[in-house]
Amino acid sequence: MLKPVVQEETTGCGIASVANILGKTYSEMKAMANAMGIHASDKSLWSDTQHVRRMLFSAGMETSIDESPFESWDALPDLALLSIKHHQEEGKNFWHWVVFKRVNGQPFVLDSADYLPSNVRQDFDAMQPKWFIKVTNA
Repeated sequence: MLKPVVQEETTGCGIASVANILGKTYSEMKAMANAMGIHASDKSLWSDTQHVRRMLFSAGMETSIDESPFESWDALPDLALLSIKHHQEEGKNFWHWVVFKRVNGQPFVLDSADYLPSNVRQDFDAMQPKWFIKVTNA
């Protein structure tokens, strides 16, 4: 069964998403991130892809070089970081990180937002991803 990690800080979706991919707790992932100079209080966590890429790479995971435009849920790889809830603040793009995962062919989204009734989502119509980053084991 999927056990999603819930973010413990308002801006902790990147840290929580990486924790969801790696099977770590939020506090374990936060400690790893902080040791790398990555902090949830840094707003670039949800406006830049380099932080999540660095965290995944340090744990032996590979990510696609570029962000790929979202076309359909069926076209997604079996494991990906998705950007949803796109908005702009002072001309800068921001988003919320979630994890797309297929388990035995069944698609799920692990969403770390602490206000959701369930952090394992299949309400695909409610989410509007803009792009994704493919994640694979190195």
